[in-house]
Amino acid sequence: MTGDDSVGLRWQSSALLALQEAAEAYLVHLFEDTNLCAIHAKRVTIMQRDMQLARRIRGTPWASEVL
Repeated sequence: MTGDDSVGLRWQSSALLALQEAAEAYLVHLFEDTNLCAIHAKRVTIMQRDMQLARRIRGTPWASEVL
């Protein structure tokens, strides 16, 4: 999360909890959308292309670069 430039940087526990909550919420919704893409393709197992499609539909600008 922080690189070598962060020597002496400190995080409040409430900030870390907020970051964790936001990350979990993002991932839960992403996997829900990914599962819907798999179901639409008449599959029960999600695949990388389902997640790529879900992110593209959502409008995530870096969807094709990350996965």
